[in-house]
Amino acid sequence: MSTHIDAPKGAIAETVLLPGDPLRAQWIAETFLDNAQCYNKVRGMLGFTGTYKGRRISVQGSGMGVPSALIYYHELIADYGAKTLIRVGTAGSYQRDIGLRDVVLAMSASTNSALNDRKFNRAHFAPTANFDLFKKAMAYADKKSIPIKAGNVLTNDVFYEDDPKDFEKWADYGVLCVEMETAALYTIAAKHRVRALSILTISDSLVTKEFTTSKERESSFKQMVDIALNIS
Repeated sequence: MSTHIDAPKGAIAETVLLPGDPLRAQWIAETFLDNAQCYNKVRGMLGFTGTYKGRRISVQGSGMGVPSALIYYHELIADYGAKTLIRVGTAGSYQRDIGLRDVVLAMSASTNSALNDRKFNRAHFAPTANFDLFKKAMAYADKKSIPIKAGNVLTNDVFYEDDPKDFEKWADYGVLCVEMETAALYTIAAKHRVRALSILTISDSLVTKEFTTSKERESSFKQMVDIALNIS
């Protein structure tokens, strides 16, 4: 048991899928896992463990933003021995050729969070994906004919920007999309020498202004989950 996860030792698998939305965690567990059992309801941040093709897998909601997500990432690693953490989240597209429901693999994560400025005394640590997981994800997506975009993403501390064109400076440098947790995941994974990958589905576009509904974001983005479950 840890401060924010009410699970006994051994209740959480070494591989954990990490949606921000706890209801997406429940949907993943009920849709993809066999014999899924809920191990956490603290603060409504649902967590489940079951099996997929005979392997134990856990799914844990992490909330929105770096501070919330880091709590769960830290406790999963430090208190429960998680070794492989795969974010399955949503993102907003920064590029015209990346549309709704496209799947993005985050090779690296730029950020405007102060997380690593504080850690490294204003030097700039570059959070990156685990190469083994990234390579497996690319191979599996190719095998299943799932189109993939891969590159740099932005982990943003601000959801509602004052300047609606703020994203353009990132887009000009090739940043693919924006989300709110990946830089934190890659940083803590590097510190603890565990594997991490962020697999994202585009839920809206800052270029075209298209968007999906909250229900679609909760329970219809199956391709990224399929990839995550088959590379761990």
